[in-house]
Amino acid sequence: MVAEATLVGSRRARRRTVLGCCAALALVLLPRPGGSRAAAAQRIVSVGGALTEIVYRLGAQGALVATDTTSMWPEPARALPKVGYMRTLSAEGVMSMQPTLLLAPAEAGPATVLQQLQAAGVRIVRASNEHSFDALLANVTLVAEAIDRRTEGAALSAELKREWSATRAQLAGKPAPKVLFILSHAANNVQVAGGGTAADAMIRLAGGTNAMTGFTGYKPLSAEAAIGAAPDVILVTREGLEAVGGVDTLLARPGLALTPAGKNRRVVALDALYLLGFGPRLPQAVAELARGIGTLA
Repeated sequence: MVAEATLVGSRRARRRTVLGCCAALALVLLPRPGGSRAAAAQRIVSVGGALTEIVYRLGAQGALVATDTTSMWPEPARALPKVGYMRTLSAEGVMSMQPTLLLAPAEAGPATVLQQLQAAGVRIVRASNEHSFDALLANVTLVAEAIDRRTEGAALSAELKREWSATRAQLAGKPAPKVLFILSHAANNVQVAGGGTAADAMIRLAGGTNAMTGFTGYKPLSAEAAIGAAPDVILVTREGLEAVGGVDTLLARPGLALTPAGKNRRVVALDALYLLGFGPRLPQAVAELARGIGTLA
C-alpha cells in the first residue's frame, strides 16, 4: 500500500510539473500588448530613414533585419545590415536578408525589383512620400498596422499631435524670411530647391518663404539666380556643408556673398534626415529650423 501511495503521489507531482510548464509556456507565447506572435516572427527590411525611425518608435526594432543607407537614426540603426540606397535596390540584396516584410516609401525602386520581391513572397507596404504632418501620421498608422503594433501606433500618433500643436503655437506673428536651400553632394555639385521638394515644405512649415520660385524640384545654382533671390537665410544639410568644405567655401560660390544671407553669414545647417526626412522627429525639426531662421516666438 505504501508503494502504491508513493506511485500515485509521484504521478500527481509529475502532472503538476507538466501543467506548470505548460502554463509558463503559454505565458511566454502570449502576445505582448499591441503586438502578436506573428509580428514578433516577422523579418522586416525597412527602406527609408523615416520608416525606420517609426519602427523604432513603435518598439519593433527587434524584428528589423536590415535597412537602407538613408536609415541613420537612431544610432543603433547604423549598425544594421544595409541593402543599398532606396531608389536603387537589388532583389538579391534584399532577399539575402530573408525578409517577410519590406517597408518602403513611394519613391523606392526600381519597380522591377519590387515586382521580383513580391513574386518571391515578400509582403511590400508602400508609404506616402508627401511632405506634410498628415502624411507622417498616415505613415505611422500604416506601419503600425503592418507590424501589428496598433496600440503603440495610436499612442505615437497622439504624442506627435501634442508635439505638433506645441510647435505650431510658437510660430505666429513674425515676418517670413526668404530662405534659400542649397543641396550640395560635392563642391562641384551645388543645386537649389524649388517647389514640390521636402526643403520647400520645411521652409514653409517653419514660417519662412522659399527664395526660389517659378520651378519645381532642383536646379543648378547660378550667381544671377542667387543675387536675384536675395535670401535672408541660406539653409543646407550638415552633410552638404561638410561636402563643400564649410561656411567660408559655401559663401565663396558665385553670387552668394552678395546676398543678404551671405553678407550677414546667416547659414543654417541641420542633419539631412532630420531636416528632410519627415519622420517622427518632424515637430522638433520644424521648431529647430524656425529658431534658426528667426520665426519662433
